[in-house]
Amino acid sequence: MAKVALSGKTLPEIEEFIQAMGEPAFRARQLHSWIYSKQACSFEQMTNLSITCRQKLASIAQIPLITLSHLQISKDNTRKYLFALPDEQLIEAVLMSFTDRASLSACVSSQVGCAVGCTFCATGYMGFTRNLTAQEIVDQVMCIARESGQRIANVVYMGQGEPLLNIEEVIKSLHLLINSVGIGARHLTVSTSGIVPGIKRLAAEKLPITLALSLHHPDQLTREQIVPIAKKFQLPELMRSLRDYANATGRRVTIEYVLLKGVTDTPEQAHALAELVRDVHCNINLIPYNPTLNAASKMPLYGRPSLAAQMAFKQIAERTGKTVTIRLQRGADIDAACGQLHNKLSSQGPCNNTSCS
Repeated sequence: MAKVALSGKTLPEIEEFIQAMGEPAFRARQLHSWIYSKQACSFEQMTNLSITCRQKLASIAQIPLITLSHLQISKDNTRKYLFALPDEQLIEAVLMSFTDRASLSACVSSQVGCAVGCTFCATGYMGFTRNLTAQEIVDQVMCIARESGQRIANVVYMGQGEPLLNIEEVIKSLHLLINSVGIGARHLTVSTSGIVPGIKRLAAEKLPITLALSLHHPDQLTREQIVPIAKKFQLPELMRSLRDYANATGRRVTIEYVLLKGVTDTPEQAHALAELVRDVHCNINLIPYNPTLNAASKMPLYGRPSLAAQMAFKQIAERTGKTVTIRLQRGADIDAACGQLHNKLSSQGPCNNTSCS
């Protein structure tokens, strides 16, 4: 019989599990604390539980649901994780550190593969396999914390998959991160390619998290070529949903905009972007293209704009008074940067690091 995975379970779920074990109710809070606050890797570490209880737990339960298959570390200390799920499917997640801040950010996946098919994103070329459960999403954060030995301060749903096509499990995972892991709602970001029903559902939850829209072009027809799902959700409807989200949550939306040389980076497009988001409560985050290779030619699908072109675009976009930033590239040398996750090392053997498996 498969062991019950406890990482990613809520306190009420752990209470139910403890009750079924025949243990006193207070054990649930002890177990919950060891898993989430103390990031325990094994039941042997849980020294305020009796030896008999620990042995019983080890015989019927395990801490992580997912296992670490491979770990890569970038020259800038970005860590990329290849995780194996219980059904042997694989996903990637990333841990980012920054020299100008002490906090760490985890980038997690919400699906195995992705059905959206954005043309600049390597994950889209994998196709879609299945949604992740809330427990599988949260367990990525916990495994990263255990492996790194550090507390995760921020979580971004910007890994593999479209979070709002898995909206109910994503919402469950958000509540778990807030209530069990202890990450403040304002330190959580959910990114979407523009799934309007999902934006409305997330707004109804009224969580003060950040919503990030992968806009990528201010013109409907050109956006459809870059983000094919845009055909289902037209820009006027999408902009209304962003305004409604900001009104419901009191939070600024982040407009994500990939800069593709000669495709999305012209001054005219910068002016059009500024006009499109003028009445949206938002910030703008520009993302210079991170190379992904064409499977046939092994050549980059697009070009990365020069720094001068990036700055010129930024200066025009700033004329609306919005805060405009250029995303710092992290982990590109290990294919861990934005748009590069595609399970490249899926054929590698298991990772020797057992701290989260």
